[in-house]
Parts: sequence; structure tokens; C-alpha cells
Amino acid sequence: MIEIYYIEDDGNISQAVKGFLERHGYRVLVCPTITGAKRAFQNACPALALIDWNMPDGNGNMLCQWIRARWRELPVIFITVRGDSCDIVQGFQNGADDYVVKPFELEVLLSRIRALLRRTGNVSGQYLSCGSISLDQKRNTVFRDSEEISLSPAEYQLLYYLLQSKGKTVTRETLLERIWDSNGNYVNDNTLTVTIKRLREKLHEPSCLKTVRSIGYRMEDVE
Repeated sequence: MIEIYYIEDDGNISQAVKGFLERHGYRVLVCPTITGAKRAFQNACPALALIDWNMPDGNGNMLCQWIRARWRELPVIFITVRGDSCDIVQGFQNGADDYVVKPFELEVLLSRIRALLRRTGNVSGQYLSCGSISLDQKRNTVFRDSEEISLSPAEYQLLYYLLQSKGKTVTRETLLERIWDSNGNYVNDNTLTVTIKRLREKLHEPSCLKTVRSIGYRMEDVE
């Protein structure tokens, strides 16, 4: 099911939109604050984001900039009030793909969402995220917050496999087999230890990368 994040602090509006879109086959997560939205994005990337301009802990423009630094192809629709043309201009300058003006008809919003997803496709599967770490499978790029991190092929493959298995403990034996032995590179156990150490250093010691003593490693969302 296609998932949409709706960043909106007005409960009446958000529940009306959520109910309407879910009746048309979408799954909608409502985030009443920008802080909550960022936590949701760090757990998983949706197919599309609806962002209200005025939020209690900031404005949608800043959130859009934050999104674009990590998930560059994620479609974003701004929701703003009538007459705020300056907001709309700033939104497009910072990466918004479309906008809807309040008050809006739910059918109009649905048609905008459908049109945008037809154009972009569902990009949610393109991105893997955990905490402050995000990986773009299409571009083979890795970010920690807004900083792009340069990794060696082995470091990238290690992070990629751990992110794919997020929430699960991956044994050292499995990692050695999948990353090195499958390519005909037979290495000893110390190679994995050194690669994990370098990966952690480059990612600035992320708390989401856990060591399971004597077993292996796990990527885990941190509250």
C-alpha cells in the first residue's frame, strides 16, 4: 500500500484528509509537529509527503529543505493558505513539487497526489533509513543528517545489508559470507571488525548501529 506522511497540526483537517485518502487506498501517517515528522522519516521513507506551511514548531519550508538533503526524489506537496504567494515561491525554491491552497476540495488534493505519483513513481523503496543515516539505492549515496558520507565498497555493502535487515540481528558469519565470500574474497574475521570500526567512525558513531556481543550487528531505530 502506498504510504503518505501528512504533516498538519489541525486535528480536524488531518483526520478528514486521512480518512478520505485511506478510503481511496492510501495509508496515511499524520504528524502534528515537524519534530515528529522527522522521527517518522528516520524510521522509513514514504511515497509522498503533504506538508502544511505553518506548524507549531517551525514552517514547512524548513522541513522541505531537510527532506531534500536526504531524500532528493521524494515528491512533496505544500499546503498553504490563500494569498500566501511568498510561501508558495519559497516552497518551490526549496524543492516542493506542487501545492494546494486552503480551503481545498478533497477530490482536488487526491487528483494532485495521483498526478504526482504517476510522474515520480513510488520512490519509498529507493531509500533505506535508520536514525540519522539514509542510503539512496539508486545513486549509491549515503548521508548522515545532511552530510554526504564517502564509503569504500565494502563499507557501503555492509551498511546496505544491515539497513535491509533493520530490526534484525545479522550474524558475523552471514556478513562475511554475503559481503566478501560471495565475491570470491576470502577474508578472516578481523576484516569485518575493522570494516565495522571504520564505518562507525565515518558515520560519527551512530547510536542506531548496535553490536550484539559474540553474535553480530543490528540496525535499530532509536526513539
